[in-house]
Amino acid sequence: MNKHEKINYIEFPARDIEATKAFFSSVFGWHFEDYGPEYVAFFDAGINGGFFKSDLTASTDNGSILMVFYSDDLEQTLSKITDADGRIIKPVFSFPGGRRFHFGDPNGNEFAVWSAT
Repeated sequence: MNKHEKINYIEFPARDIEATKAFFSSVFGWHFEDYGPEYVAFFDAGINGGFFKSDLTASTDNGSILMVFYSDDLEQTLSKITDADGRIIKPVFSFPGGRRFHFGDPNGNEFAVWSAT
């Protein structure tokens, strides 16, 4: 696949790098590599990226983009998120083409998960 001028990497703020790693590895099976105390890169997420130390958060309320995951089993993914202390921001709702919910990670960053069923 040609990677020229394609999205290649994304970065998010994180108040707590260790909590971030624990949450995303537990829920989504991501792997991490530390680059000092204020940055960690993630892998095995569909796209690679990282978290940088910051008190800011990414949320649709402040105009941030929304990274959306796909799930074959929406309720199971929701359960994994709440079991790992994720916060549900918008409960499951229907939209043309499927259903989805929004959640906050341990830092307060907003993400969403959708399913076609």
